[in-house]
Order: sequence, then C-alpha cells, then structure tokens
Amino acid sequence: MTGVDQPWPTRGPSRRRLLQATGALGAASLGAGALAGCGSAAGSAPVELVFWSWAPGIEDVVALWNQQNPDVQVLVSRQDAGDAAVTKLLTAVRAGNGAPDLVQAEYQTITSLVAADAIADISAELDPATPDHFAAGIWSAVGVGDGAVYAIPQDTGPLQLYYRADIFEELGLSAPTTWEEYAEAARVVHEADPSMYLGTFSSSDAGLFVGLAQQAGASWWGIEGDRWKVEIDAEPTRRVAEFWGGLVEEGVIAAEPMYTPQWNAALNAGTQIGWVSAAWAPGVLAGNAGSTAGAWRMASIPQWEPGGTATGNWGGSSTAVVVDGDHQAEAVRFAEWMNTSAEGVLALVELSGIFPADQPHAEAALAQPPEFFAEQEDFYELSTANAEGVQPFVFGPNVNVAYALFGDAFATATRAGTAAAFGDAVAEVHAGTVADLENQGYHLA
Repeated sequence: MTGVDQPWPTRGPSRRRLLQATGALGAASLGAGALAGCGSAAGSAPVELVFWSWAPGIEDVVALWNQQNPDVQVLVSRQDAGDAAVTKLLTAVRAGNGAPDLVQAEYQTITSLVAADAIADISAELDPATPDHFAAGIWSAVGVGDGAVYAIPQDTGPLQLYYRADIFEELGLSAPTTWEEYAEAARVVHEADPSMYLGTFSSSDAGLFVGLAQQAGASWWGIEGDRWKVEIDAEPTRRVAEFWGGLVEEGVIAAEPMYTPQWNAALNAGTQIGWVSAAWAPGVLAGNAGSTAGAWRMASIPQWEPGGTATGNWGGSSTAVVVDGDHQAEAVRFAEWMNTSAEGVLALVELSGIFPADQPHAEAALAQPPEFFAEQEDFYELSTANAEGVQPFVFGPNVNVAYALFGDAFATATRAGTAAAFGDAVAEVHAGTVADLENQGYHLA
C-alpha cells in the first residue's frame, strides 16, 4: 500500500451510514442484490462484461483484451462524460436493471457513487501489487486508508506550467519556480506589453482552482469519526484565492474564462502567453493555438516554498466496478490489465491519447513527446515526475454543489476585481457546501 492516511471511517455499516447520511441519500441507497449482473449464462459461454466509457479509442483498447481473453469478453457502451454519466448510472442502479459491470468514473465523483451504493469495494479482488503502480496522491483519490478501494486509476492530470519560451527569452525571463516569481514574471510581461498576460483567472473552471488548492495543502472535505467535515474556508484555499485575486486586482493577469473564442485568439496572437494546466494540455493547445506549435515549453508548477515538488490534479478518471454484478472478479482483472499492465497502458496512450496514472509503464509508453512539444524531449519524463507530487485530497458527496457555488461566487469576485472579494468567495463556497450537506441529512463535525 502507499501509506497514505486517508480519513475514512472504520469499514462496515458505519461507512455506509456516514456516506449515505440519514436523509435522502440513505433512503435512495440500494439493498443487497438489487442489481443483476450483465454477464452471460454460466457454462462454456464466455463471460460478458459491459463497460461504460467515453474515452476516445477505448473500443480499440478493449479489442486487445478480447483477442487474448476469449472466456471474458468486454463490450463497450459509449457514454457522455461528466454529470450526465453519473446521473445515468445512478438511475440504472436504482432501477435494478440496465447498469453496466464497469464504468469510467472521474475522481471527484467516486465519493458520490459510493454514497449512492453504486460502485463496489474491490479491495478483496485486487492484486496486492496494484496500489504500488500509482503515486500516493492519485491512489488516495480512489479510497484508501481502511483498506476499501472503489476504483483503479486510469489517467491523471498533474498541474504544470505552460509558457511561451520565445517571449520569455525576449523578456529575459526564466520559468518561475515559486508563486512569488510567477507574480513578478506576470508583472514584467504585462509591463512590456499591456495587451499581454501570463495567465488568466477563469471563474468557470472549479477543477483547476481545486487543483491549485490541493497543491497548497487543502482538502475541501474530510471525515472526523463518523461525521463529515468541510474545510474549504481554511488557510490553504484562502492563500490561493487571495494570490490570484491580488494579481487580478493589480491587472497583471486576465480575468476571462478559458476555452472561449477570445481565449483561443489570445493564445494564437501571443497575448496569452502562459497557462497553468494539466498534463493533457498539449492536445488543447494543438487544437486551439496550432499556429504557435514549437514556441511553448512546459515546467513544473511554481511552488509556495522554494524547493518543493507538490502539485494538484485537474481531471483524470478511473475504472470502477458496479455493485452486485455477477462477475466482479473478472471485471477487476480486466480493469487491472487495462490500467496497470504494460500492454494495457501502452494501448491507452497510443489509442486513447491519455496521460496514464500507472507509473511503472509510463516511461515506455510515453517514449516520444507530444507533437506540439516536439522540441522538449523531456516533456513526459518531467510530467511523470510531476505526477509523483500530487497531494492527497478528499472529495465529498456534494462536489457538484460546491463546484456550482464556486462558479457563482468567483464570477462575482472576478467582477469586483479585488483580493478581498476572492477571499469572500471562498467563505461563500464553504457556507453553501455545508448548508447543502446539512439539508441532505449528513452529520457534520
């Protein structure tokens, strides 16, 4: 095991009572045996497993398994990502029919799926070596500490810094290694050209902000005894919010949403010359700013203290086994093959284009840098090292509510344009998240 001390309660009924609360979620949870397995009849016929996934090229990855395992055949059912996938799964599980055997699950949704009794504790079926394939911070996201495991990590998104190396060279800048240096570089960039910014604060991207808070040492949820606790309005998150709010107040970074036509145009025009993003960013840059290929470089994310190696995670998903299926052992074996074998990891990289969570096979699978960063030969070597620094983070059962609150509160703070307003936004997200848990009947510490 990784040795991460994840604050889960003792295994057994108390875990379910905690996650499901005493209110609506508890009433909606499933009884034992509510879900029939999707496998075929016993005997000589092969076991059939239905796998819900949205990863590109996943059918080709699964085909490799099917060729080598005629006794266990996996059928891919392509789904939408995000909240739509969660809603569809919970509907099928509660109805007692139509649910898959395996499901692709984003890390931030795992606790909610456990609370709804939708995914299984697979710890008894795991190869004992499986946890050793993943960085401690990544493994913590699938539920460890008391031995329970709810998924196997698939891909991950360690935060790193992307910047225009050509413009940095013109301005005599080097990649900032601390957030203080980042702030100073932002000032130099904007002073050199008032239309140019090192970054933007996007109030529509809660996932990025959570990753930045994670790097600073925050965990927005936790468990104390048999109760949930919420720690959003605490020093690490306030530090992050007030840092970015201060840069917005100075006017040295932009305060516009990402992924808009305006943002894409700024990337291409060289007026947006930096981006704190995840390991999957090269594909976004290639698609949205193709004219700048070769001009960008990647560095480790700036640190709060010199010499640190911490980072957060933005995005990524896992493979979970749905409760009460007839073939959970076979489902786990497939999930382990796909996410921890040399062949499976290579297939995910080459056919699905992911940045794998698995560490032992990452180097071989990521032998060449992404085309957009062809000049940076150590791109994946550095990304893999960055992934080792992902800090543990506990997601609670109402992530969707907290993220929605973030969007509203930080949109208001961005319009106000002050560091103080950003601090107020943290308090608002915290209060709203607590109120929602209480309204659902959860017991809070």
